[in-house]
Amino acid sequence: MAGFTVWDYVIFAAMLLVSAVIGVYYAFVGEGQKTSKDFLMGGRSMSALPVALSLTASFMSAVTVLGTPAEIYRYGAVFCIFAITYALVVLCSAEIFLPVFYRLGITSTYEYLELRFNKYLRLCGTLLFIIQTTLYTGIVIYAPALALNQVTGFDLWGAVVATGVVCTFYCTLGGLKAVVWTDVFQVGIMVAGFSAVIIRAAVVQEGIGRIVNDSYYGGRLNFWDFDPNPLQRHTFWTIVIGGTFTWTGIYGVNQSQVQRYIACKSRFHAKMSLYVNLVGLWVILACAALCGLALYSIYKDCDPWTSKQVSAFDQLMPYLVLDILHDFPGVPGLFVASAYSGTLSTVSSSINALAAVTVEDLIRPYFRSLSEKKLSWISMGMSLFYGGVCIAMAALASLLGALLQAALSIFGMVGGPLLGLFALGILCSFANGIGAFVGLVSGFAISLWVGIGSQIYPPLPERTKPLPLSTIGCNISSGNLTATENPLTTVFSTPSAERPALADNWYSLSYLYFSTVGTLITVAVGIIISLLTGGLKQNTDRKFLLTKEDFLSNFSQSKPETVMLNWKPFTVAAEGTDNPAFSHIEMDVASNKNKGNGLHI
Repeated sequence: MAGFTVWDYVIFAAMLLVSAVIGVYYAFVGEGQKTSKDFLMGGRSMSALPVALSLTASFMSAVTVLGTPAEIYRYGAVFCIFAITYALVVLCSAEIFLPVFYRLGITSTYEYLELRFNKYLRLCGTLLFIIQTTLYTGIVIYAPALALNQVTGFDLWGAVVATGVVCTFYCTLGGLKAVVWTDVFQVGIMVAGFSAVIIRAAVVQEGIGRIVNDSYYGGRLNFWDFDPNPLQRHTFWTIVIGGTFTWTGIYGVNQSQVQRYIACKSRFHAKMSLYVNLVGLWVILACAALCGLALYSIYKDCDPWTSKQVSAFDQLMPYLVLDILHDFPGVPGLFVASAYSGTLSTVSSSINALAAVTVEDLIRPYFRSLSEKKLSWISMGMSLFYGGVCIAMAALASLLGALLQAALSIFGMVGGPLLGLFALGILCSFANGIGAFVGLVSGFAISLWVGIGSQIYPPLPERTKPLPLSTIGCNISSGNLTATENPLTTVFSTPSAERPALADNWYSLSYLYFSTVGTLITVAVGIIISLLTGGLKQNTDRKFLLTKEDFLSNFSQSKPETVMLNWKPFTVAAEGTDNPAFSHIEMDVASNKNKGNGLHI
């Protein structure tokens, strides 16, 4: 296999350079970052399209670019059912969580937990988020760097440190605006990298038709698997039900995502950004699926993994790129740039979200005397600090393997119970602090139990159903790649005779259901405990709950809610936008006096 040429490095460097320049631009051009709100929320003036692309970019990391095609190559296109999941997730986020968060005008999602329950739950949420995000970010930086390094010889730690430093640089200088606009650029690069592979593969295989045909006869087009068994890794039901809970935990209540759609200039723009982002998710999923089918079509007679050409499935994409694109100088570089764009966009949104959460939840409430200018400097300092933490975590991640599963199971273990906590607050008016806390702890305990159990006793092949791979057409020479095994399984590996009874039912639960279990247990326990501790007696402020009006306002022609949001009774309270002393009609009149466009009564 040919290695990398100068052109490939030039393209990669150019991608990093453009990202850095965007950061510098937003730091010095425009109004700069006067307040912490400007830095963390883009001054709440973002419009829907860039935010939508940014939402797409940040959770389509290099794990997607390298992991999803390999997943489809190995297990077939049932993964595409995630298209339905994404639609459900966006619907839930936009109609349940967004209206409440947007109305309260919060910077950190965990602020909601204090407003609705108490400050201890807010601390729990914040700390869980910080731990989860730093772990995940470490995996996101390290894993793709490793796969690319082993196949292409692209310098491992050089790439990790370069991406980490550039990322920290533009996050620290440019704040949320820089993060959003670099994401827009990086989505472009990701699609370009995917397209290059798909177009070239179609040329090599003489048309998309042949790729689809090969996939069909190789059993790769297994979309409709309606097996209701929750132990099977990917079926229609596990993906639609389990996937929806896992991803709603990311889109509905995860700070990295919420922070961006709350930064939109109106609630309409915020909702639009989510719905437009859905299209972006579909496009990326379709690209990744086509790449996976092309992988199969090209290697159906000689699987690089069985024949030891690559040592892990996440190395298949870079292997394919070098195989079919080595005659085109710069194009393999474009693919590597697209993988790293995925990394950059995910890491930058994580850094920005971590800075926001730290400033809003851990600094502002306890140091009331700090001025806005000081807080914006602290926010910058925090971005810098978390950038360093993320690079350090990448060094730690070199000890953790198993790409997609590990990343998603961490999300599942923490995301599920947190989603349950927010659902309790927004949907149950009688939930109280005690119920919420006990629910969170029990949901978390159960998720961790099943999650760690499944890492120790990985499910058997009949649960995961890998499809057959063949090496008939290989002229096998010994491979020269070092293996990237999952250290967890080697540490805990037990002989098959010792698998306890739990291992083949409870621990074999599909990883997508970890989140579902966490959420449902949190909600159920929370409701029961709240009712036992007098939850019905408390009266909860309507503005913390999802109301009928939130849903109906989608259909009203005049959009009074945008007016109400900008109308603040006094400038002191940064978050109160709804004064119960006025009726809504009076508010409308008051806010429209100076508009001169008639009253919306």
